[in-house]
Amino acid sequence: MAKNKPKLSHLDDQGHAHMVDVSDKAETERVAVAGARVHMQAATLKLILSGNAPKGDVLATARIAGIMAAKRTHELIPLCHPLALTKVTVELKPLRRQNCIDITATCKLKGKTGVEMEALTAASVTALTLYDMVKAVDRGMTITDLRLLHKSGGKSGTFEAK
Repeated sequence: MAKNKPKLSHLDDQGHAHMVDVSDKAETERVAVAGARVHMQAATLKLILSGNAPKGDVLATARIAGIMAAKRTHELIPLCHPLALTKVTVELKPLRRQNCIDITATCKLKGKTGVEMEALTAASVTALTLYDMVKAVDRGMTITDLRLLHKSGGKSGTFEAK
């Protein structure tokens, strides 16, 4: 590996993928915030906000799906550690002018490894659930802007998206 490139933590000295050993790391308060956006037709957003979608309360179902996904990230993403999250929130903000819903997922814990993947998983599953709940009326919806917005705690310090 070149000297100027950072070493990927999920590769061992032979270049094989492995789960990182975090047993010697200090426990710190760790927080990660991820976001995503679901774009749709104006009529679809109106249907979601009315609470009269054929599959029920779209926003409540998507929020619960995101929270559940964060708690099961280690089952979905290879090499992720199973974590005892202390808090997961999923906020859904309808933006009528843009015909979209902004998703913000926050994960917290006091532990030895970060929660970025859990926040990203929560945001993405929330977006996919929104899509699934109303795809019968709007198959042209798009999911965009899935990204890490904030990360704090741990050895690498704080990250803020620009």
